[in-house]
Amino acid sequence: MTHGAGAPPTVTRRSEKRSRPAGSWTVHDARPFAVLAAVFTLAQLVLVRPTLGLGWDEIVYTSQVTAHHPAAFFSAPRSRGVSLLVAPVASWSDSTVLLRIYLALLSGLGLYLALRAWRGLFPTRVLVTAGAFFASLWVTLFYGPQAMPNYWVAVGALVAVGSFLRHRQDPAARGALWAVVAGAALMAWMRPTDAVYVSIPLLVLAAAGRSPRLLAALVGGLLAGGVPWVIEAYASFGGLGERLAEASRIQGGLGLHMAVDDQLRSLGGRTLCRPCTGSMPHPVITLWWFVLPLLAVLGLVVAVRARRALRTVVPLACAATAALPYLFTIEYAAPRFLQPAYALLALPVADALWYLVTAVRGRWRPAVRAVVALGLAGHLVVQLTVLVHTANRSAAGREEWARTAEGLHRLGVSPPCLVTGHESIPIGYYTGCSSGATAGNNENMTAADIRRTAERVPVAEITRAGSRPHAYARTWPVHRIEDYDIRVAPGPDAPRE
Repeated sequence: MTHGAGAPPTVTRRSEKRSRPAGSWTVHDARPFAVLAAVFTLAQLVLVRPTLGLGWDEIVYTSQVTAHHPAAFFSAPRSRGVSLLVAPVASWSDSTVLLRIYLALLSGLGLYLALRAWRGLFPTRVLVTAGAFFASLWVTLFYGPQAMPNYWVAVGALVAVGSFLRHRQDPAARGALWAVVAGAALMAWMRPTDAVYVSIPLLVLAAAGRSPRLLAALVGGLLAGGVPWVIEAYASFGGLGERLAEASRIQGGLGLHMAVDDQLRSLGGRTLCRPCTGSMPHPVITLWWFVLPLLAVLGLVVAVRARRALRTVVPLACAATAALPYLFTIEYAAPRFLQPAYALLALPVADALWYLVTAVRGRWRPAVRAVVALGLAGHLVVQLTVLVHTANRSAAGREEWARTAEGLHRLGVSPPCLVTGHESIPIGYYTGCSSGATAGNNENMTAADIRRTAERVPVAEITRAGSRPHAYARTWPVHRIEDYDIRVAPGPDAPRE
């Protein structure tokens, strides 16, 4: 057989693949990420029902931009990023289902773009595995379709860190430089303090490596996302220092606190562990948390041996600085706080998993592959079990708020109105009322303000059944709804007993 002017088709394709420039990207390369993003989106809609009512923090963020409910009190630690994220739907529609679908689709797109930011840094199979690991965590699936900031900090972190490394690898890649700006801005837009912690290793590396363009892109992105928060600090909280101090107070006083055990307790599906007491979840539920850093270290060893350590060291360092504040400076825990760290750790973890199933040879290879496969299958079962449990429990709590709101309507408390006391923010939102508090983290009015409001509109004070009400409500008629005592202020529009 003789060879003519061209080689056989298979040889041609192989040679073209070998000659493709490093870091180049094709539609075919992007297809696995699109499929993963689609599966992630579908899983959210199936496992976290779109009918799930809004949670407490979601209500605070969403109420800032909707015309259908009064805006809830916006405390110092919060940022406006989530409110702007939901505005395209929440500003004109009161449909929770529509909002959930919109956020699920958006989170799938975010995962796709975040993985694409790492093109050329890791093989496609490693990136898909990393994305699948992060997307399959119960905390990722649960919060993907919710109006909460932490998932978006994770997406921004992946985009910023991946694009930072790509630009170091190829300084001519201007798109990567703009992606650094976008990723940093997204993080700061959602949670400015988290954005700073994630960016510390990048800032050090850019300064030490004398990379003024990267340093400018990173700082510019942080400023673009964080300046609105700073402006609001001066407009509403008396200054940046005052806002930071108030944010620290609301979070229990930032300092040296051991919250590692609190995070472990939250892995069983406690969306907010404050105060974080009670027994630890079953070891089967927490096992992955201990395996995760071991695999990440193995991924680092693999990278060092392959002389590509930087692309693994940097996400590990950023994951560490993202996690440290939530492990050692606060006195409570929420599993969503560590989402940025999980997203960044997923890359070396996926690299380690592929090393285990491909590098081990001889008679141990089938055994290692079987252990990895069984481990991943068991991990997925655990995550989905916790997810379903958490979603069901959250749905039950939010349905109770809705039933309480229906009871308030029957008592004549309907918009315009005011709800104060226990869980006044969520119950007020479901009732269509403003919410008020005279003490605590959401203090926004005085007892005199409440009495004056009761002269104009219906006002209800909510306490746990049998609990003592505030002084201003002690003489108001009391009613029992669900597990609450409801006291309705006598007024022109309120029923009298």
